[in-house]
Amino acid sequence: MYDLKSKKAEEFISHEEIMESLSWAHDNKDNYELISSIIEKARAMKGISHREGALLLECEIEELNQEMYSLAREIKQKLYGNRIVMFAPLYLSNYCINGCVYCPYHYQNRNICRKKLTQEDIRREVTALQDMGHKRLALEAGEDPVNNPLEYILKSIETIYSIKHKNGAIRRVNVNIAATTVEDYRKLKEAGIGTYILFQETYHKENYEKLHPKGPKHNYAWHTEAMDRAMEGGIDDVGLGVLFGLNLYRYDFVGLLMHAEHLEAAFGVGPHTISVPRIRPADDIDVNNFSNAISDRIFEKIVAVLRIAVPYTGMIISTRESQQTRERVLELGVTQISGGSRTSVGGYAEEEPEDEKSDQFDVEDRRTLDEVVNWLLKLGYIPSFCTACYREGRTGDRFMSLVKSGQIANCCQPNALLTLKEYLEDYASPETRLNGEKLIQKEMKRIPHDKVRKLTADYLIKITEGERDFRF
Repeated sequence: MYDLKSKKAEEFISHEEIMESLSWAHDNKDNYELISSIIEKARAMKGISHREGALLLECEIEELNQEMYSLAREIKQKLYGNRIVMFAPLYLSNYCINGCVYCPYHYQNRNICRKKLTQEDIRREVTALQDMGHKRLALEAGEDPVNNPLEYILKSIETIYSIKHKNGAIRRVNVNIAATTVEDYRKLKEAGIGTYILFQETYHKENYEKLHPKGPKHNYAWHTEAMDRAMEGGIDDVGLGVLFGLNLYRYDFVGLLMHAEHLEAAFGVGPHTISVPRIRPADDIDVNNFSNAISDRIFEKIVAVLRIAVPYTGMIISTRESQQTRERVLELGVTQISGGSRTSVGGYAEEEPEDEKSDQFDVEDRRTLDEVVNWLLKLGYIPSFCTACYREGRTGDRFMSLVKSGQIANCCQPNALLTLKEYLEDYASPETRLNGEKLIQKEMKRIPHDKVRKLTADYLIKITEGERDFRF
C-alpha cells in the first residue's frame, strides 16, 4: 500500500503507485487541457506531484513541451538567478565489497588498481584542489568496512578541514558513502559534513537486486531507507539521485519524485539536491550492455521537468556530461556543476600512471576548473564558490523556507560575487579575471538592497587588499 509518510521503502516507493502513475500519464499524454493546467499550476513555483510530473515527461505535444522548457528557465532564474555552484569530487578509496554490475569498483574486478589515500595523500590532493580554487568537495569511497571504516572517513574529513594553504580552504565537505546507521550518520553530522549524498541507482526493486547481486548494497530496503536514517541522525541536507540508463527512465523519474515527496512529508524538508548522472564507460563496464540508455533530448526534458516539479531543490550535473550537454541543461535547471574533476583515487596532485588507473568512470568534460569558470562567465553565469548557508546554519528547513519564499537571493547574489572575486584574485588566468571583473560589475547592479550592495562593494575592495571569507 502506498504511504508517503511510511518509513518502509516499499510503501513510500510503491511499485503499484508508480505503475498506476505511468499508466495514467500514458493515457493522458495527448490531453492538452490537463497538461496545460498542470503547467499553469507549476507557475506558482510550489512544485507538482509525481503523477503530474510523469504526465509532463510523457507529453508529446511540442507546443506544451516548449512551454515547459520556458517555465523551467523562468523558475531557475527566479529562485537561483545566474549562480552556478562549483565543486569537485575527491575519491578516498576504491576498495569495495559490493558486486554492482555497472561500477568498475565491484569486488570481482581484478584489473583495476585498488587504492586508498593516506592522510598525507589527502593533504596533497586537497592542497592541489585548493590551488585550483575549489572550496567545496564531495567525498567518495567504496563500501568496505575493513579498508574504509567510518573512522577513516571521519579522520579524512578532519584532515580536509584542517588544511589551509595560501588563501585556500575547503569550507564545505559533502559525503557520498554507503548507507549506514543512525549512529554513524550522527557522527558524520558532528564531523561537520554539508550534504549526505546517496544515489539510489534505480527504484525498481527487482532490477535493483539484479544490478546489485552481492554485498550489503543488495539490500534494497536498507539502501532506500538510508535518507530517513540520515535525517534521524541530524543530517538535514540530503542529496538524491538515480543513474539514468540502468532502468526505464520513466519509472526512476517517478520514484525520484516520490522519494522527494516522502522526505517532505515525513521530515518537513525535501532533498537539498538531486543529481542526474547517466551511465558512462569505465574500466570493465561496457555501456552497450545496458539497453536503457537515454538520448540527450530525453535527458534535457528530465532536467526541465525536475526543475518544475521540485523547484526548491538544487540540481547537480558532473563532468560525466559533455560541455554541450552541460550548457543546455544549465539553463533548464541545473544549479551545481563540477569542474576539473578526477574520478580516480588520487590524480589531482599528480597524474596517475597509465598502468595504475583507478577511475570510476570516463570523464567527458576534461577542461580545467579555470576553463570551466571562464566558460560560465562568457555564458553570463556567476561561478559561485559560496558555502555561506551551510556555515551560517541555513540548512534543512531553514534553507528550504528561504528558497521557497525566494528570499535566498538576498544572500546568494552577494555571496556568489564575493567568492568569485576571491577566485579571480587568487587563481584565475588573465582572461578569466578580465571576464569575471566585467560580470561582477554587471551583477552588482542587480543586488536589490542599497545597504547590501554598498557592503558588498566594500567587501570586494577588501578582497583586493588581501582579506578573505566575507559572507552574508
